Amino acid sequence: MIDFGFDKLALIGAVALIVIGPEKLPRVARTVGHLFGKAQRYVADVKAEVNRSIELEELKKMKTQFEDAARDVQGSVEREVREASAAFESDWREAAAGLDGDAGTAGFGTPRPPPAYRPPKKNWRLKRGATPQWYKQRHGVRTRAQSGAARVARFRPPGIR
Repeated sequence: MIDFGFDKLALIGAVALIVIGPEKLPRVARTVGHLFGKAQRYVADVKAEVNRSIELEELKKMKTQFEDAARDVQGSVEREVREASAAFESDWREAAAGLDGDAGTAGFGTPRPPPAYRPPKKNWRLKRGATPQWYKQRHGVRTRAQSGAARVARFRPPGIR
């Protein structure tokens, strides 16, 4: 920007005092100050917008670099998986061919059918609780119902009838 020293500002002020006059000078100075402030704000806004656009371009470049790197990694992983799958398939075919060729392998070459489903044997007359027995025993839960007289007789001290 233009470099104004004290002597240049004093010269401009003296010329303005003579040309404008002492009555209108404060109002003109205030108007010039407002315009100068608006100009500074406009310049600052333009600078901020330029900086934002530069940062946005940098972020877009970084995004494309990350996307390219991710595509490269995905391609290499897919290629390795295909190679490993092909190697496994070839080894499997070789092993299966070796088993099918032997006559005394007791049927390793032919798959067995799965066993038929058998429902579990349950005694439907017996009511079972959801809490396991080991849990009840560990925590002292009563598993058998006892009458009040039987409980009194059980815990009565020996010698008293």
